[in-house]
Amino acid sequence: YASFWTRCCAVHGYAQYSTACSPNEKTFDKILIANRGEIACRVMKTCHKMGIQTVAVHSDVDASAVHVKMANEAVCVGPAPTSKSYLNMDAIMDAVRATGAQAVHPGYGFLSENKEFAKRLAAEGVAFIGPDTYALQAMGDKIESKLIAKAATVNTIPGYDGVVKTVEEAVKISQDIGYPVMIKASAGGGGKGMRIAWNDEETREGFRFSSQEAASSFGDDRLLIEKFIDNPRHIEIQVLADKHGNALWLNERECSIQRRNQKVVEEAPSTFLDAATRRAMGEQAVQLAKAVQYSSAGTVEFLVDSNKNFYFLEMNTRLQVEHPITECITGLDLVEQMIRVAKGYKLQHKQEDIPINGWAIESRVYAEDPYKSFGLPSIGRLSRYQEPLNLSNVRVDSGIQEGSDISIYYDPMISKLVTYGATRAEALASMEDALDNYVIRGVTHNISLLREIITHPRFISGDISTNFLPEVYPDGFKGHQLEADSRRELLAAAAALHITAQLRSQRVLGDLRVSSSPVECSHWELCVELEEGRHHVDVTKSGKVYTVEMDGVKVEVDGQWNLASPLLPLAINGTHRMLQCLSRDASGKIVLQYLGTSVAEGQEICVIEAMKMQNSLTAARQAKVKSVHCKPGETVGEGDLLVELE
Repeated sequence: YASFWTRCCAVHGYAQYSTACSPNEKTFDKILIANRGEIACRVMKTCHKMGIQTVAVHSDVDASAVHVKMANEAVCVGPAPTSKSYLNMDAIMDAVRATGAQAVHPGYGFLSENKEFAKRLAAEGVAFIGPDTYALQAMGDKIESKLIAKAATVNTIPGYDGVVKTVEEAVKISQDIGYPVMIKASAGGGGKGMRIAWNDEETREGFRFSSQEAASSFGDDRLLIEKFIDNPRHIEIQVLADKHGNALWLNERECSIQRRNQKVVEEAPSTFLDAATRRAMGEQAVQLAKAVQYSSAGTVEFLVDSNKNFYFLEMNTRLQVEHPITECITGLDLVEQMIRVAKGYKLQHKQEDIPINGWAIESRVYAEDPYKSFGLPSIGRLSRYQEPLNLSNVRVDSGIQEGSDISIYYDPMISKLVTYGATRAEALASMEDALDNYVIRGVTHNISLLREIITHPRFISGDISTNFLPEVYPDGFKGHQLEADSRRELLAAAAALHITAQLRSQRVLGDLRVSSSPVECSHWELCVELEEGRHHVDVTKSGKVYTVEMDGVKVEVDGQWNLASPLLPLAINGTHRMLQCLSRDASGKIVLQYLGTSVAEGQEICVIEAMKMQNSLTAARQAKVKSVHCKPGETVGEGDLLVELE
């Protein structure tokens, strides 16, 4: 994290926002991080940079987790279920006392917005690195927060300012507001307890389901109803405030790409906002922060319609998951700012000091199957894991490593992949490269969906809304759909890879295995199977360039591949491509990741068969196959006739 930060500052020239700490500012000696995974690691990196000792808490299954290894001390707070560990206030308070931590950073989720936790810390003289309990209470309740927002002259969505108690009352209110309406839990978040109703019957049904969901998820079945803004954008404003009445808005984040009301891809700034709208939203966000005497980093979320009308949605009284993209365009370390504020220091900057330097994009990389409802969790062990940190202007916030388990107990996030550029086009190009270079094995992941989103013409043009995914993929996500050119690219790459592997298998320390064949073959006829189709290809090799001809079209594949590496950089007709070889067996079956999508069983199957005997059996001479006397998987004995050549 620190090296990336230095590089950004040096390249893009906003060193005035260096995160270097003043030696005269004393903060805390020891901070306990009441969280796990990537956000715990993220907080620890800044603490260590500031010279602060860190304490990790962990469940028993997380004993070997990265955040535990990174901390100066670690305390087990219970078994795997979150209710018995990361939400176990008694155990965490015991850990605070046992380690002598002077402050607690809650990260996001878990206890980060729990006013009771903040009260218990305050009672023992331990700083809660976040807002005070009044702000947590006021903004944690959707009904109360909306009333406070209206009083602070913040734009709010038209709706009923109170708790809806009965089904019939819900129908009457919905009729008065005008359909469509949103029924949602007062204490909710994360898409739970939310229903859209377009008529009276859907209101009755939505009221019942939302109240049940709210009760089970939050222990609070209170509901509110407001006008549903059709086809909106979700744009949020980062705020930062101290305990001395100073507050800033740190520009916006565009968070409209969502599935099930959960964010997938975010960027800063937004392509949609003009300077006047940005300022108006920022100023209203600050008005709300001051109305609740907010002190820390926080986020005010808005819905924005097609005419740039914006409406308050909610305030998140914690560090947001997507905070890195704000750090990239402003140069501020938000964790450091939270620690400073918690210690009582004034903000170091004025509003006019806050820049928008360049563009940043974040992709949330999850252990999820994107072909099932845009992402259902996948569990397993990361058998191979390689972050694309070899690329410039790439930041990866993660809390896992090769060998880590993705557990059923916790959020399946693998990392937050962030790219930065002087322009949006640069940031998008870097993201495409980063996704192609990201190696994840052992679990199903959503790289293919992320890549398709950021390369889709609608996303590139900025034509997005919270309905982007269901509109672009009405029948669900199916992976990259091969067109004629990309199909030929894949066939050519697979053929070249197969031949490269066969040539390598013929050599031992540079000498041909079969002495009777001193001349290396440079021409092959192959049959490649792809998506149930069989394609005859003609391949010639000159130097390190393969020329693959199919259906009268020639494709040049240029690359020197390390077949032991999961990454296969090559140029296809002069265009750089990064493929990944997911598997390759002796029968010639190759599974490739191409343009982000696995060409594999259930989507496309890529199988190589040699029509001339250039395979692992290593023919002593060039010949055509006359007949095959064995079947796949059949047991054969010494002396059995397997293949006849002519």
